[in-house]
Amino acid sequence: MEINLPDNYCKLEDTLTSADKILTKAVDDSKTLFHTMVVSSLDGEKISSRVMVLREFNLEERKMRFHTDYRAPKIQHFSNNSTATVLGYDPEIKIQIKLQGKITPHYNDESTKLAWDGSTPRSKKCYSVKGGSTKEIHDPKDFDIGDFEVEEGYKNFSVLIFSFDTLEFLYLKSSGHRRAIHKWNNGYESSWLVP
Repeated sequence: MEINLPDNYCKLEDTLTSADKILTKAVDDSKTLFHTMVVSSLDGEKISSRVMVLREFNLEERKMRFHTDYRAPKIQHFSNNSTATVLGYDPEIKIQIKLQGKITPHYNDESTKLAWDGSTPRSKKCYSVKGGSTKEIHDPKDFDIGDFEVEEGYKNFSVLIFSFDTLEFLYLKSSGHRRAIHKWNNGYESSWLVP
């Protein structure tokens, strides 16, 4: 990852600045491991985790955007319980970023229209598969996408907006790890944590 990051983290504000740089770059850089984040949440009494592509990061608004199929079970899941954690780690730069907050599904609204219009035809193709995500099937070849009209997939397209209220930053270094937390519960607070 070609981002100018500190060699040592001595200032608390550097942890938030670095997280912002890393996640902002990850939106368009598929080579960084932060481009595909792990999204975890409670589904009834079990934890559900999935890897999702980061489509937008905005520190000022404290939000992330992910795309999904509206027919997927996670839409109902997030409608029932919006609490979620988003986690990323890149061993090359030895940084982990964990965010906690809530996910709101969007369907056929301004958010989905803007996201759809900004997507490539290759990305849109995924939403033309028949049946919907995670449905049990007999033969996967029956669900390969052949001829399709790109814009037809919009009816299956959904956006997940993750609004975070904490961001935890962990930097691993043999001479001394650094862990910091940034919170926006009642105003902004940040502090070092034992790594």
